Amino acid sequence: MHIKEQDGFRFIDEGEGEVLLLLHGLFGALSNWDGVVQRFSSNYRVMIPLLPIYTMPVREAGLDTLNKFVEDFVEKQNLSGLNIIGNSLGGHIGLIFTLKNQEKVNSLILTGSSGLFENSMGGSYPKRGSYEYIQERVAYTFYDPKTATKELVDEVFETTKSIPKALRIVAIAKSAQRHNMADDIPNIKVPTLLIWGLNDTITPPYVGHEFDRLIPNTTLRFIDKCCHAPMMERPEEFNEILETFLMKEVAV
Repeated sequence: MHIKEQDGFRFIDEGEGEVLLLLHGLFGALSNWDGVVQRFSSNYRVMIPLLPIYTMPVREAGLDTLNKFVEDFVEKQNLSGLNIIGNSLGGHIGLIFTLKNQEKVNSLILTGSSGLFENSMGGSYPKRGSYEYIQERVAYTFYDPKTATKELVDEVFETTKSIPKALRIVAIAKSAQRHNMADDIPNIKVPTLLIWGLNDTITPPYVGHEFDRLIPNTTLRFIDKCCHAPMMERPEEFNEILETFLMKEVAV
């Protein structure tokens, strides 16, 4: 996929039509969404902004800054009628954005989203310098540990070796944990799809049920033998559920 650079933003922009705006997680990357881009770019405009998780000022590292970044991106690109798809931290940002900009959102899709509860990094913050620890934590986010490829582990390890990046990661993780949205999300009016891994260790299945209970207009679907990133672990099942929802809720 070609990464575009425009107005200070780096992003993927594939296809034409109604916009699917994809938001990655704290350790996520644009490549996490390969299966979604391949499946949907023939009928939708699939856009993935690279969130400034590792580049924002440390003092400003948190959900408010990330949401402002997404708002600025949407404004600069003159986007509306959005279908927001967020994984983990990306789901949390999607919730905040939707609540503040419901007139621009057609639907919201959350998968393994934070916002109510998350077991960050398997219960602890990243330890710098321990490859084995990082390998274990990355594998912890997948049902099949083999999904945690050496390339993926190496990428996370290099990130956590950087003190400035590690400081931002910790600040953002703490910001997410403090920002519980239970009182706010009943105000979300747009159709919302929840795609959850039945074996999610970071945001366990009961978190999906709680989102389903609190958000008024929801569809909840579980994928078996799947953990925290269904679009990576079970791309075909994820895409089938997403396509069914979009065909029902969104006129293409």
